[in-house]
Amino acid sequence: MACSISILEKSLADELALVDVLEDKLEGEMMDLQHGSLFLQTPKIVADKDYSDCQLIVVVTGGVRQQEGESRLNLVQRNVNVFKFIIPQIVKYSPDCIIIVISNPVDILTYVTCKLSGLPKNCVFGSGCNLDSARFCYFKAEKLGIHPSSCHERILGEHGDSSVAVWSGVTMAGVSLQELNPELGTDDSENWKEVHKMVVESAYEVIRLKGYTNWAIGLSVTDLLESMLENLSRIHPVSTVVKGIYGIQNEVFLNFLCNLNTRGLTSVINQKQKNDEVAQLKKSAGTLWDVQKDVKDL
Repeated sequence: MACSISILEKSLADELALVDVLEDKLEGEMMDLQHGSLFLQTPKIVADKDYSDCQLIVVVTGGVRQQEGESRLNLVQRNVNVFKFIIPQIVKYSPDCIIIVISNPVDILTYVTCKLSGLPKNCVFGSGCNLDSARFCYFKAEKLGIHPSSCHERILGEHGDSSVAVWSGVTMAGVSLQELNPELGTDDSENWKEVHKMVVESAYEVIRLKGYTNWAIGLSVTDLLESMLENLSRIHPVSTVVKGIYGIQNEVFLNFLCNLNTRGLTSVINQKQKNDEVAQLKKSAGTLWDVQKDVKDL
């Protein structure tokens, strides 16, 4: 619902369809949104447990919720079983759709979605580190006393504990902070390493405090949808297959910089990284593969 309200507030869609198995709650949410139609620019809001309502772009939010203290990777097999029902239904009614996965663990479930759907790789990706990067910008901006929009650095790799902060790309107003402080992101005197730690731990802290995360991911997904629906060809760190990049041998999905427009994910930006950052990305791929290789019944 956070995704829905964010989409509606930006007036991105001509039609918004909600699909869920909880019929009463689903109808109530639909009615609640419809009653606010005077304040919106989306003419049609519908809801049904029937997947025939699926549209050209489908955002998959379903699955078992992450519990306090539970890592995203622990969710894998439980949510794989949920996806085995959801994904074939989506493709049955919308064989030419683009699927954005936000359910956790998002990187592995994006791989699962790709396998279950049979859709081209440009039509399936995970929201992943688009949100982690936003968190990174926020915490860095707080530290520097500037607005997050003035920060352009990215988190890559796993959307999770093995994510990689690309310190070599951290800038402020076009100035490389690593040139000013060569130890940036290590055990430097300014303690920048703590900023990435806060990114990794932030979702766990929100879950501890309120039980779940929703608003930030809703805004993040809408950011991705805007690039696609408006054909902006903006670059986002999202989860896609990375086999062959930086010597990664397994068919894992990691968050790399990708171009998004009306055709979906049209290209992966193979940017130059420092040796230690490449090593961290390979380690992140290995972390996901150690779990993904044991996923059953695909």
